[in-house]
Amino acid sequence: MTTDPAATDPTVQADQTVPVDDAAPPAPSTDPAYAVTRGTASDNSPADPPTGLLEELRVVGQPIDGHVPTVHPRDAWTDRKLHYNLVNPSNRAKFKIIVVGTGLSGAGAAAALGELGYDVEVFSFHDVPRRAHSIAAQGGINAPRARKVDNDSIDRFVKDTVKGGDYRGREQDAYRLGEEGIRVIDHMQAIGASFAREYGGQLATRSFGGVQVSRTYYTRGQTGQQLELAAAQALARQVAAGTCKLHSRQEMLDLIVKDGRAQGIVVRDLITGKVRARTAHAVILCTGGYGNIYYKATLAKNSNATAIWRAYKRGAFFANPCFVQIHPTALPLMSQWQSKKTLMSESLRNDGRIWAPRQRDDDRDPADIPEDERYYFLEERYPAFGNLVPRDVASRNIRERIDAGYGVGPLKNAVYLDFKTGIERLGVKLIRERYSNLFHMYEELTGEDPYTRPMRIAPSVHFTMGGLWTDYDMMTSIPGLFVGGEAGWAYHGANRLGANSLLSGCVDGWFTLPYTVPNYLAGLLGKAPLDPADSAVAQTIADVEAGLDRLLQNNGSHGPDHFHEKLGAIMDRYASVSRDPEGLAKAIGLIRQLRQEFWRDVKVVGTGDRLNQELETAGRVADYLELAELLCVDALDRDESAGAHFRTDHEIDGEAKRNDEDWCFCSAWQYPGPAGKHIRNFETLTFRAVPLQQRNYK
Repeated sequence: MTTDPAATDPTVQADQTVPVDDAAPPAPSTDPAYAVTRGTASDNSPADPPTGLLEELRVVGQPIDGHVPTVHPRDAWTDRKLHYNLVNPSNRAKFKIIVVGTGLSGAGAAAALGELGYDVEVFSFHDVPRRAHSIAAQGGINAPRARKVDNDSIDRFVKDTVKGGDYRGREQDAYRLGEEGIRVIDHMQAIGASFAREYGGQLATRSFGGVQVSRTYYTRGQTGQQLELAAAQALARQVAAGTCKLHSRQEMLDLIVKDGRAQGIVVRDLITGKVRARTAHAVILCTGGYGNIYYKATLAKNSNATAIWRAYKRGAFFANPCFVQIHPTALPLMSQWQSKKTLMSESLRNDGRIWAPRQRDDDRDPADIPEDERYYFLEERYPAFGNLVPRDVASRNIRERIDAGYGVGPLKNAVYLDFKTGIERLGVKLIRERYSNLFHMYEELTGEDPYTRPMRIAPSVHFTMGGLWTDYDMMTSIPGLFVGGEAGWAYHGANRLGANSLLSGCVDGWFTLPYTVPNYLAGLLGKAPLDPADSAVAQTIADVEAGLDRLLQNNGSHGPDHFHEKLGAIMDRYASVSRDPEGLAKAIGLIRQLRQEFWRDVKVVGTGDRLNQELETAGRVADYLELAELLCVDALDRDESAGAHFRTDHEIDGEAKRNDEDWCFCSAWQYPGPAGKHIRNFETLTFRAVPLQQRNYK
């Protein structure tokens, strides 16, 4: 943890090569998402980035090896499993494993490794595991089981996933996701998840964005809830059996690294404030993504990036931080006082039609707008996929309509998602069976009946494809540190297809980490976990306590949310649906200035020896302010458009224009220490089964 950023972090020093204004940018529209800044700021058209700006911000490092099997991608997982080292069942209890996070990947990994006989300790900042954010996922989980006669297969799943990610993920990992995904449905059903069924008893499926087949298994709009409850129950079974020990209300604040290996973590008890360490042979981080850096996202407010960011600062590479997914189907902000945004499942795009009025600033009731004056823009622009185009494509098109003056609703910050045609075709009864809880949630939040009136939707930050870099075995650049779920990077490339998130969490936890972690542990047989009295443990604890003291003793005048709000406005304005070099350069300057202001003027009330949510928030915001700069540097560095990373200086007829010759790799950023530039290493990506081609959903 940073002990004195003003003295040790060069990024909080004034850098005259980066534009810096006196405040965050002013609101460019009436959307409250932009109306959170304080004061006024001149915001003339940003000048071109200063010559050599990138060279002053970052250096290019070295190629890195993802340890990907050299066989055909289709055979990679089978080949790798065959060559893994094994641990004798009688030796497994000798190995201690720490798992941080109790979502689908964390609960699954802990339960599976516990069942295998390893000594597992699980840490969660929630009071109970089932409160993990996986429970909020709604629409479904993919699995290429080909139960419909629609020409689905593992190969087609991989094609959809690689193409949907705009060729910026690992092809080999996509095959593993599809192969193990076939097992996931039966496994999750066996441990208690209930899936919707057809009339004859077969499990029901539906389509999702970016595909033309039906491979998404679901439980109305409660799929994540059913899967997370089943995983939490499986974890509870291992806790009762004594193979797993659960530590609730514990937040990881640092990673213990000794002899180049991850050997434990430092946590703070959120009730008592006590800081303590736990050591182990291996650490698995399943702590989710960093979308809340944008302040108002669809994530739970407690979701944060602290665990992965502190690991980054201990030496773990950070992959593709600029790959941030903007979900097209969220509720628009209705007031600047909303604490967050609300997601409406992508599954609604199966039977709902997205449209905007053809007339600008049309204030008529949607029922009064004739069919010929409704612009079903996704259907007209992308006839092959229609409303089921990938999320990045849908979000850009919705944002374009809103920005062009065709937005609807009181704040003109939404478009319509209309179920009139679906109800006429299928009937209210079937629509209610598929989406009833989503419709009920919408009515509770807006006071409008979506059965009789179109929903209003708008894009919102939802998922992060970037995360800690891992090799094919899901191990980071720090030996002994593994990653699962959204905290990692490899499956989704530059854009995640809907319903692949729950799948990746389940595959990582239940069917990948239980193979890869023992392969690493086998080489440590006979070695005890790091002694808790070791100097590396003491130093890490001291670093954490110094950082907490720094926050508590800072005698400023604004709480941490004040700075988080300002950061969100900067990110929404310059690093959201669309980016450009000038805006990104401006954002970097504003973020550096805001970080200076934070450490000069943040005030954390209360003390550290008790429950103190302001202290929790302050530490997370401090991390966001550092991560935000790396995100913008990555976006400025990646001189192309790819999926959700849409650079307006790289487009073809409004579509992302990749540069495969120069940028077909994963950017793996390395922490330079307190006095260096950002270091960008890179892993080259290859595509044998799904040849590189320009995406086309028309």
